[in-house]
Amino acid sequence: MSGSIDTQIPTFSWTAKTDPGRVRRNNEDAFLSLMFNHEELVYLGRLGEAPREGWQFIFAVSDGMGGANAGEFASRIAVQTITELVSREFHQKRGDQHPSPEELLAIFFQSVHVKTRKTGFGYSECTGMGATLSLCWFVENRVHVGHIGDSRIYHFPKGNGMHQLTEDHTRVGRMRREGLLNEREARTSPYKHQLERSLGSHPDPVEPQIKTLDFQEGDRFVLCTDGITDGLWDHSVEKIITTPPPYLMDLCPAERLIREAKDSSGRDNLTAMVIES
Repeated sequence: MSGSIDTQIPTFSWTAKTDPGRVRRNNEDAFLSLMFNHEELVYLGRLGEAPREGWQFIFAVSDGMGGANAGEFASRIAVQTITELVSREFHQKRGDQHPSPEELLAIFFQSVHVKTRKTGFGYSECTGMGATLSLCWFVENRVHVGHIGDSRIYHFPKGNGMHQLTEDHTRVGRMRREGLLNEREARTSPYKHQLERSLGSHPDPVEPQIKTLDFQEGDRFVLCTDGITDGLWDHSVEKIITTPPPYLMDLCPAERLIREAKDSSGRDNLTAMVIES
């Protein structure tokens, strides 16, 4: 969806990009962008703009893990399963009563978890695979956030700094929340990628972080995998989005994050999505 839109109509604009990085040959990241209502579901491209009225939007990133190409399968399963479930709930059950978005998010995450585990059992090359998933579901002036793993979602309220909406479900992330580590210590810890929660990697039901907040016109949201935050400090993410240096001005917001994180690190796959209301 693109083209000229009446500025009086509330809109979303978005940019998204994924990159394998400077070290890895394959890309185990995936992203998803959808707009839908009870009549139609539309896959959105890498960048665009669309009116918000009458539509709901889902933006998500997933980082897969596992041997061989299992990580690629895991992240694809995550985004494909979300799409299938949205289609089922809003088209095949058209007119039926739906659970709340928070309840649906819990169902979505558990469904991805179960499907990932079943695929891992069914194919030897996928044994032990898992994935992170971080998702924003926009309904009118509210955003419902679902998250598990160490990808991140940042909120940029209009004119009011940046806030990380998600928790890093890693050993180091937990220690930082407990006040045992600062950002610098967390970034250099050998345990920073040791996940404590993910999809598909254990038999127990998953416990995603789910929250809801209001947003207003002018707010921005950043979704990114850990390849971005491996290369960028929090203050760098904020600066690139709010006051980018001149050499990045010609790039779209998602490409700015990819460029800077890849130049700084690039050891992992990198995916970024930037949504502006």
